Amino acid sequence: MFISSAFAQTAPAAAGGGDLMSSLGSMLPLVLMFVVLYFVMIRPQMKKQKEHKAMIDALAKGDEVVTAGGLLGRVSRMGDSHLGLEVASGVEVQIQRSAVVQVLPKGSLK
Repeated sequence: MFISSAFAQTAPAAAGGGDLMSSLGSMLPLVLMFVVLYFVMIRPQMKKQKEHKAMIDALAKGDEVVTAGGLLGRVSRMGDSHLGLEVASGVEVQIQRSAVVQVLPKGSLK
């Protein structure tokens, strides 16, 4: 009895042409999500990359650094894209500049 009356109902008529306000209203969540994504993820990552580049550019001979692989050493040679890193007395390895993740305070390595 209830089911037959539910099937008998017709769907409401669709709206005519869409106006500008309804199309902007439907785009608002997408724009809002992009703005939140920019301030939460993209902007902090760009700031971090900028700080890392400044640290790499400021490296000098004698600085004590930590590499991405966990090596600790003192910069002994400088090149355009590579560094000579002295990890022990008389032991030097060559690494890329971008592998340096942290500059330690002077005197950290004994």
